[in-house]
Amino acid sequence: MRVDGRDIAVSGSLLQPLTRRTNDIVRLMLATTFLVVVITSSLITRNEWEALEKSLSDLVGVLSPTQSNAVYLIYGVAILALPFMILIGLIVARQWKLLGAYAAAGVIAILSLSITGNGIAAPRWHFDLTERLDTVLSQFLDDPRWIAMLAAVLTVSGPWLPARWRHWWWALLLAFVPIHLVVSAVVPARSLLGLAVGWFVGALVVLVVGTPALEVPLDGAVRAMSRRMFSVSALTVVRPAGRGPLVLTATQDASAAGADPEPGTAVVELYGPHQRGGGALRQFWSKLRLRDSETAPMQTSMRRAVEHRALMAVAVGDLALANTSPIAVATLDRGWTLYAREPSAGVTINECVDETPVTRVWDSLGVLHSQQISHGDLRSKEITVVDGTPMFGGFTYAEYGASDAHLHTDIAQLLLTTTDLYGAEPAVRAAITVFGNEAVLAASRRLTKSAVPKRVRAAVRDAGTAMSTARDEVKRQTGADQIKAETITRFTRSQLIQMVLLVALVYVAYPFIASVPVFFSELRSANWWWALAGLAVSALKYLGAGAALWACADGMVKFRNLAIMQVANTFAATTTPAGVGGLALSTRFLQKGGLGALRATTAVALQQSVQVITHITLLVFFSAALGVSANLSRFVPSSTVLYLIAGAALGAVGVSLFVPKLRRWLATAVRPRVKEVLDDLRELAREPKRLALIVFGCAATTLGAALALWASIEAFGGDVSFVTVTIVTMVGGTLAAAAPTPGGVGAVEAALIGGLAAFGVPAAVAVPSVLLYRILTCWLPVFVGWPIMRWLTRNDMI
Repeated sequence: MRVDGRDIAVSGSLLQPLTRRTNDIVRLMLATTFLVVVITSSLITRNEWEALEKSLSDLVGVLSPTQSNAVYLIYGVAILALPFMILIGLIVARQWKLLGAYAAAGVIAILSLSITGNGIAAPRWHFDLTERLDTVLSQFLDDPRWIAMLAAVLTVSGPWLPARWRHWWWALLLAFVPIHLVVSAVVPARSLLGLAVGWFVGALVVLVVGTPALEVPLDGAVRAMSRRMFSVSALTVVRPAGRGPLVLTATQDASAAGADPEPGTAVVELYGPHQRGGGALRQFWSKLRLRDSETAPMQTSMRRAVEHRALMAVAVGDLALANTSPIAVATLDRGWTLYAREPSAGVTINECVDETPVTRVWDSLGVLHSQQISHGDLRSKEITVVDGTPMFGGFTYAEYGASDAHLHTDIAQLLLTTTDLYGAEPAVRAAITVFGNEAVLAASRRLTKSAVPKRVRAAVRDAGTAMSTARDEVKRQTGADQIKAETITRFTRSQLIQMVLLVALVYVAYPFIASVPVFFSELRSANWWWALAGLAVSALKYLGAGAALWACADGMVKFRNLAIMQVANTFAATTTPAGVGGLALSTRFLQKGGLGALRATTAVALQQSVQVITHITLLVFFSAALGVSANLSRFVPSSTVLYLIAGAALGAVGVSLFVPKLRRWLATAVRPRVKEVLDDLRELAREPKRLALIVFGCAATTLGAALALWASIEAFGGDVSFVTVTIVTMVGGTLAAAAPTPGGVGAVEAALIGGLAAFGVPAAVAVPSVLLYRILTCWLPVFVGWPIMRWLTRNDMI
């Protein structure tokens, strides 16, 4: 490369990967969204849009027919000439390598709209001027293929041409919307489709081909460094631009090095517009996710972000704690920004742990904090030791005039880093010596996954263990009873879960809400005493489930709290498919009650296993008691369905045996849990009292639901035996567990109504009885379970 008469040697690849071109990716996402919106609105609300356009045209259509024809003629000529104007602009700008992309975008856009059911329909454009000129031009104005081609070639060529030309040409293309409203009353939907397709095709071609922003302005970087008295003789690429900047090493010209025996070197970081786009998106996500006190002011300009980093290096350098100093900061052509600095002095802290006491590292951070400066990125590679003094580098996340939140985050990060390097005991002791008990205790609340950035956690060997060990050591040395995690996000995990559950509740409750008017009309003839009796006996479900789980957990949690938790469990199980929310809530409750994660999971699995066995046993028993008069065949799926289920099960077993990852997962995750449950079942066989309590609790869960349905039927004057109701209830419960809908909504109601009809219960009795039963056993507990779940959360039980 030749710059101002000097030859500069450049080695290494400057190519930026496709996956890191943020601006091009965002452009393609916007084009895709616009295309989806146009297609959807054309299929669903096209008539409404045309009516709106006609009403707008009546307001803006002030031109006479002669004036409309003149406007149509002038605009048609401009649209016809536009692609040739763009092509001439590329030739004048000598963008020869772009001609292929220009042609490819135009051809793809035309072909994508020329595909029909009979193949490709070629455009029928002609220039027969024997007809009226506006008739000739209308074939281009109203043809979506021409609009698509214009949008595609303009999207591809726009970044390579002057901004003024690009703005005028886009304005000319988009003017077809108001002109159509003025001239022909309605904007053709096919023209909007052509615009959307053309923009999408152009954005896709731009992503593949690239933009001028990908051309690195190395000559501008060399000139900017020369103005700072650093004459560059060679550039070596250390890392291509990707998630971070393009990093090069610059070697100083020996003739400009003066009396130095060796020419100096500098680290050159070049930030492209794609880093600016990606950085803005990351800042926006942080603002959206974290509280205001946790985030620094947004730097939407890459120049300001780089300038902030350089100024922080100067500020820390005044304290003699910066391992580098800036050489030049400049804005270059095509949206690039230069940051040149001296190489980092010293060796990283992880290379000289034995020679550097941990107290010195904390002393350096103490000096930094005494000037109200936070670093924000205390990884080991950003801490170097120069002549025995730990110094800092990076400064991308540093803040001057930092808040207490930023200072505490620094302490938490250094606790994690020094615990990994020196061990928890000396790291915490040194931190307390420098900052005191209160500051370290407050900072240790941030030793969580959400508070410590991923980049810092990834820099240590086992972040989870290191954070847990550091917290325990802080408790030991400060004498604290517990360390409550700091909430730094706008929405906690429990709030998000509760929001999802509420949305799911609205979704699953909608079919029931639709049938409420009919149900209330039937309530006038109901016997409320039987309804109250059904509500009372439905409580057996929660007492039985609580007793079974209490026995499975060896009585290590309070039975009263377990029974209350079962009501909240109904809310969680109803608002999640297959009741997985209820299982997770039970496991979490046992963990908070003092059981380990494996023991809590095993207890829940044991209770569910006994529940299934008891359920099947009761079903067989009551079926035998009912006798052959029960027509149970209608509850059994057809043979085809059974064969399909068996085939799917065998296929799943075969896949798990032949896929290594699935086989390892079954061996390491599933098999130990199954073995634990089987071992517990064998132990239960040796403890008759405990086994009897679990079986009794599981049976009470099933029979409580059956009693509630039987009372509901009696409330509406039905006459059916309890044995029959029990069979119908157990079949409905089985379907509830197998149905993909949350709480089995829809499937349970249909199964119960169909089951009662099979045993001769009239529909006039079966339908309101089932709805009343679902109110007593599902919807009332759901609405009561929501505040109970919040109460359990406030009391740290889940």
